[in-house]
Amino acid sequence: MPRSSNKKGRSCEGNRRCPRFVVQEHHATHLHWDFRLEIKGVLKSWALAKKPLNSKSVKRLAIQVKDHPLSYGKFEGKIKEGYGKGTVKIWDKGTFNPESIKKEKIVFQINGSRLKGKFVLLKTGYSKNSWLFFKVN
Repeated sequence: MPRSSNKKGRSCEGNRRCPRFVVQEHHATHLHWDFRLEIKGVLKSWALAKKPLNSKSVKRLAIQVKDHPLSYGKFEGKIKEGYGKGTVKIWDKGTFNPESIKKEKIVFQINGSRLKGKFVLLKTGYSKNSWLFFKVN
């Protein structure tokens, strides 16, 4: 599929706009970061116990959680009750260019204000929902 660019000059596949990503800092029972990728009309979501970094030497455990609607990518505020109760703020957002999306490995370029470069989400064998999140370039 040929590459094209969105309005900001970021590379995307085909003639569609770049899909979005968001990282939300979530002060719930335990501080964590919700990492979300727009894939097939939803935000595929992972919880990271530690802040995502731009360093190639750091891998983060990412626990896959339920998909969220695209509108949730703009959410900032207080969740007052139930699961996830606490304050949510957007830590980073932007577009991403998926290079490969497979059942157990997602490779993508991120174009955010804090995170930039090529990253991987890799399914582990430790548990049903555990993945590794890391930068490769």
